[in-house]
Amino acid sequence: MWMFELLTPRLRWLFKACLLLQAYKRPIPSIYNTTLQELMVQQHLMRYKRSYRYDPVFALGFVTVYDKLMEGYPSDEDRDAIFQAYIKALKEDPEKYRMDAQKLEEWARAQNSTTLVEFSSKGGEVEGMLKDIAERAGGKGGFSYSRFFAVGLFRLLELANATEPTILEKLCAALNINKRSVDRDLDVYRNLLSKLVQAKELLKEYVDREKKKREERAEPQKTNEAITQCLGQELPGL
Repeated sequence: MWMFELLTPRLRWLFKACLLLQAYKRPIPSIYNTTLQELMVQQHLMRYKRSYRYDPVFALGFVTVYDKLMEGYPSDEDRDAIFQAYIKALKEDPEKYRMDAQKLEEWARAQNSTTLVEFSSKGGEVEGMLKDIAERAGGKGGFSYSRFFAVGLFRLLELANATEPTILEKLCAALNINKRSVDRDLDVYRNLLSKLVQAKELLKEYVDREKKKREERAEPQKTNEAITQCLGQELPGL
């Protein structure tokens, strides 16, 4: 993997894009493909840091971003296949991402603004995951903060109906995470979602226009076919 680190950012981007295309050989619409490749650039840079270590909050953040990005994709089957190809291109386990994200989502739905930030005083699988993150982020080592981690934190707050800024501050403190970094990255995430909504609206307008054009072109042909059929039925009786 050290040879990979010697590549320029552009060559890394091309390398990862090629891995994705090798694993998923069907064309991906540009509105999705461009953003997917940008995400892959960001993620592979995090993935191969010396301090990188997979954690469930990171996985939840990535799954959240991916699912938001791929909303409205023409095929559910293809959407899942692209997810599988993406994660496998990074030499990780897509099933683990999904399973851990689901565990955290189910746990967060059962929490409130108080219990969410008091995970350190409780037992349980998810609480153990969060304690491990807090220990590593607090100086034990093996923790690498990322934008996906910030999104994962915010997703926990959303599901617990605890999105007040003070709760985010308390959760960051409990996890030994810099809140300023989280705020900054959440702003980037919201901006991405806004751009995606606009892009998908433009795509829908384009698709609707093309559909209308096809229907308008087909109308004269249908009329001619109807006339021909009608004449064909009348001719035998002449």
